Amino acid sequence: MTIANMADRNAIENEMPWENREVPKTLYQMLSRTAEKYPDYNAFSYQILSGPTDKAETLNWAGLKDKVVQAANLFRSLGVGENDVVAYVLPNCNETILALLGGAVAGIVNPINPLLEPEQIASILRETGAKVVVTLKPFPKTDVAQKVAEAVRHAPKVDTVLEVDLNRYLTPPKSWIVPLIRPKFENREHLAHADYRNFNAEMAKQPTTLSFPDSEGDRVAFYFHTGGTTGMPKVAQHQYSGMVYNGWVGGELLLTENDTIMCPLPLFHVMACHVMLMAAVYCGCHVVFPTPQGYRGDGVFDNFWKLNERWKTTFIATVPTAIAATMQRPVDADISTIKKAFSGSAPLPLELFRRFEEATGVTIIEGYGLTEATCLVSGNPVDGEKKVGSIGIPFPYSDVRIYKSGPDGPVEAAQDEIGEICISNPGVYAGHTYTETEKNADLFYHDKYLRTGDLGRVDADGYLWITGRAKDLIIRGGHNIDPAEIEEVLLGHEAVAFAGAIGQPDRHSGELPCAFVELVDGASVTAEELVKYCGIHVHERAARPKHVEILDELPKTAVGKVFKPDLRKRAITRVYDAALQEAGIQARVASVMDDKKRGLVARLQRNGAKDADVAKVLGDFTQAWEWAD
Repeated sequence: MTIANMADRNAIENEMPWENREVPKTLYQMLSRTAEKYPDYNAFSYQILSGPTDKAETLNWAGLKDKVVQAANLFRSLGVGENDVVAYVLPNCNETILALLGGAVAGIVNPINPLLEPEQIASILRETGAKVVVTLKPFPKTDVAQKVAEAVRHAPKVDTVLEVDLNRYLTPPKSWIVPLIRPKFENREHLAHADYRNFNAEMAKQPTTLSFPDSEGDRVAFYFHTGGTTGMPKVAQHQYSGMVYNGWVGGELLLTENDTIMCPLPLFHVMACHVMLMAAVYCGCHVVFPTPQGYRGDGVFDNFWKLNERWKTTFIATVPTAIAATMQRPVDADISTIKKAFSGSAPLPLELFRRFEEATGVTIIEGYGLTEATCLVSGNPVDGEKKVGSIGIPFPYSDVRIYKSGPDGPVEAAQDEIGEICISNPGVYAGHTYTETEKNADLFYHDKYLRTGDLGRVDADGYLWITGRAKDLIIRGGHNIDPAEIEEVLLGHEAVAFAGAIGQPDRHSGELPCAFVELVDGASVTAEELVKYCGIHVHERAARPKHVEILDELPKTAVGKVFKPDLRKRAITRVYDAALQEAGIQARVASVMDDKKRGLVARLQRNGAKDADVAKVLGDFTQAWEWAD
């Protein structure tokens, strides 16, 4: 199937209702179908080190199915039924894939970000009632094992912890050294009520034939936490039907069994799990996961193009922050096999898009999805016009509406009119998005359309554009940060009367947290002191503000709430002016206006500056700019 425009998209949808599509009903059915069709095709490859000749382990589809069945049988033997939860707190490795797929066949699988703090991990384990946790055995340069042990202490329903030893991926002499420097954590079993076992050893004891009946049809099979760099994350629940829909979109519209995906994205995030991995399970393509930390791994960016040459990559899964980093390195390898790159998680700056396309000859497909909708919603068409900055057209069976508030409730917005982006598709579990019932209140319009919290519009060609956020989140490199957590910390300082946290523009991460404060009358504190205060009291490192500014008075609404659009304008002005000054360009921001179609737009005084020079500097940011004179 190919899509070039809305007419193509509508034609696919009009062929038949989604319910009539001949697609698998369960994950086990989908995996079995692919393993039968392509038993000897490569399924997943993993290398713990980033060198283009470093050791790698590859599983083909027949071998993968056997191991997934063993993992599922193991979880069932540990008391995991269809309504029970297997959590994993792991970096990327082949065992992470087995825990994900085996956990979703046996019960409900719950991927957890290993960068979270112990109290956040414990909160998720308690919320989901996890029985089994798969995590790392203590290993050099990571504290995942220690954090999970502490979290399990506070999660009383966890009765088994299965450990993965990454040392098996190393070769001598590194593999000889690890046992000598492995962190000592011998008493972990005594710190918790859980039984600790070796994941691979226990899995090997299980048969390669499923020891229990597969699910009869649709059910909840995944719990993904959302937000979570600050505060206690919410848990979204996903059904098989949503997973299959994402696999179908990826496997029918983006990929084939002959593709190889380079995917240095984390396997606790829906883009890696539901889009790339499930598309592979659906269509039989090959996915490569380099290093435990993916893009964050040592040497990944330096070796990125050579890794693509090694694996003869045809498709790159990426995010804007990673694209920016790869563009700091020369294309020093043969990447002629690469045909497509898919970017999600945050808007892509125009200049970065052009730079990548010129350097690689590959056009980026920008897409949009969210955890609450299982993932995929829209994307720029592979074979049609790609409007840079747009999030493309809705995929078939994704019904996207733009709603705005009216006197009698929500009303649908007109073409190019801004409102809240709302979605109904097979990945939306209407009325049951979150595990906590109260968090589903006011989350849907007409009991059908999920309110995303993103503001946007639809143009004359059916393309979606994000113009802002109704939710007040800061998105740093694809990670959600709740500004309320930063504000609460600042308000805990005796000198602070009011605080407002926002995301300031950043050329690498899209946004970085910053804060503005108004002091108590007569109080005295410096901005530097407040930055240090946040460094101590804001627990999550990613959420610590990089800049704190003290104002005589914060802008407020008529009811006394901090008016954040004005703060965002101040931040854009400060960041853009600093970037221009650093580059030796005389242009400066004269004002920031709120454009109905583009959101906040910086208007610049030229002061003799040239268009190309300014575009080179400000093109790395997602916020638009134009000349004021």
